[in-house]
Amino acid sequence: MESNQKKARGYIMRSLAEKVLSARLGETHIFAVGQAGYIIKSASGRLLAIDLYLSDCVERFEKSVGFKRLLPKILSPDELEFDVVICTHHHLDHFDVDSIPAMISNRKTKLLCSVDCEILVEQLGLDYYKSQIFYVKPTDKYRVMDFQIEFVLCDHGSAAPGSVGVYLTVNGKNIYETGDTCLRLDKVSEMPHELDVLIAPINGAYGNMNEEECSKLAEALNPNITIPCHYGMFAAHHGDVGKFYDIMNMKNLTFKLIGLGEQYSL
Repeated sequence: MESNQKKARGYIMRSLAEKVLSARLGETHIFAVGQAGYIIKSASGRLLAIDLYLSDCVERFEKSVGFKRLLPKILSPDELEFDVVICTHHHLDHFDVDSIPAMISNRKTKLLCSVDCEILVEQLGLDYYKSQIFYVKPTDKYRVMDFQIEFVLCDHGSAAPGSVGVYLTVNGKNIYETGDTCLRLDKVSEMPHELDVLIAPINGAYGNMNEEECSKLAEALNPNITIPCHYGMFAAHHGDVGKFYDIMNMKNLTFKLIGLGEQYSL
C-alpha cells in the first residue's frame, strides 16, 4: 500500500512539471500551485514563480495542527528551472525555506524577494548565490527575460511591513498578484489598472482580505478576470471559496476558480 501511495504521489508531482513544460507555446499560462503560489509560463516558454509553497515547513515551525498542510505536494523544488522566483514577503508559506535553496541552486534563477526576506536568506546561508538575489520594495522594476515586473503597494500589517504586490506584464498581458494584503480602497489610484488577471486572497485572516473584500477590489479595478487565492492549505487560515463564488455571481463579476495543478491560459 505504501509503495503504491508513493508511486501515486510521484505521478502527481511529475504531472504538474510535465504539464508546465508541455503547455502550448504562443500563449501565456498561469498554473495554480496552492495557497498563493503560481507559475507563469510565457509564450516563448520562460518561467516565473510567485510565492510557491512546496513543502510542509510551516507546520514544523508553527508546531500547530492549524498549520498542517491540507493540500498535496504537487511539485518538487528541483523539477523546473525558473528564470525568476518571487517571494512577496517573509512568511514561510511565501518564502519556503525548505524549497528556495534548491530552486536557485542552478546558479541561473533570479530570486526577487521583499526586503524582510533578507534575514531568512542569511539564516539559510545563501551568500553563495548573492549575485542572483535581489531585495525589492514597492516601485522597484525589473525586466527578466519575457517578464516586465513592477513591485507595488501591499498592506500586510505590522508583522510584514516589507510586503509587496506584483504587477506583471508578459506577452502584452497584465497580471496583478496583490500579495497578502488587507483591502485598501483608499489606495486604488496607486494600484495597477487595465488588468487581464487579478489574483487576490480571500481568507480574511492574518491581515488579508476576505471573500467580500476581494469582490470589492475586483469592482474597483475591473479586471477581465479575478482568481481567488490563499484558501484550502491551512485550517487556521480559513477562506471560503463557496462564499466567494456566491458573492461574485451575485455581483455579476467575472472570475475563475483554478484547482490545484490546473492552468488558465490567456
